[in-house]
Amino acid sequence: MNLGLDDVHAAIIGIDLHRGHLDPAVATMPLEARAAARVVAANQRLFDACRSSGVPIVHLVTRYRDSDEIRANPFWRTRAENPNNPRRNVLKHNLMELPGCTIMPGLEDARDFVVDTKKRYDCFVGTDLDFVLRTHGINTLIVTGVNTNSCVLSTVAAACSKDYVVIVASDCVDTMDGPDMHEAALACIRTAFGFVMTTDEILALPELGVRDRVVAPIRS
Repeated sequence: MNLGLDDVHAAIIGIDLHRGHLDPAVATMPLEARAAARVVAANQRLFDACRSSGVPIVHLVTRYRDSDEIRANPFWRTRAENPNNPRRNVLKHNLMELPGCTIMPGLEDARDFVVDTKKRYDCFVGTDLDFVLRTHGINTLIVTGVNTNSCVLSTVAAACSKDYVVIVASDCVDTMDGPDMHEAALACIRTAFGFVMTTDEILALPELGVRDRVVAPIRS
């Protein structure tokens, strides 16, 4: 696999791996429970392997002061008005006082970076993500998280436009909008914005130097 760089400096970008999507007990916009458990386990495996070789992890967490910050998006208001839409709870999602803003247990480490000012699908908008990456010499992003067809897709498109190399870990992303939207987003990404690989394929990349540290794959 040729990533198009002579010298790869990678970081993992974990998008919204918080209880608001992944913990059925408190989630306001939940991923299906089995899918959530699978995504958490896959991310933990990837994170643990990459930390062992010094690949930094940056968590992006959506947090709102109040629903007005959410309602400022006209389209999002229409989702809240449709009781049959999977995103109908958008105006209640990840308000600062709610437990959903917490990263899922087992995914965060003291060595990680946390950017918790995300308020829109594109993780670069209104955050210091680009500053964190540039100041630490990062040129390659391994993207994981929720939702494949909104925050992941939007962030990947933005990262490509900023000339980062992008790799999406296909088993570490998913969406509350169902498998068709998940697959459509991955197809869009691999066509125009970046690479789509499994965790096994990512950890085997010689540019990352973690081949000898790969742990046993998770069996479903």
